[in-house]
Amino acid sequence: MTTGSFTWFKSSYSANGGQCVEVAADLVASHGMVPVRDSKVQSGPVLALPAPSFSAFVAGIKAGDFPV
Repeated sequence: MTTGSFTWFKSSYSANGGQCVEVAADLVASHGMVPVRDSKVQSGPVLALPAPSFSAFVAGIKAGDFPV
């Protein structure tokens, strides 16, 4: 998967502390996938998650299912 053509973004809750991930919504409609990468290593690997799995992950975070 090439990452150059995606529009990457971080959460508006990100404090730019270097511990962030970026996501791209470019493939959701056409392929049902959400690419995710480490914001510190933008040329590094990309994890492509099925959109329903990514949505469930975000819902779990919001619900507090992943305590620190």
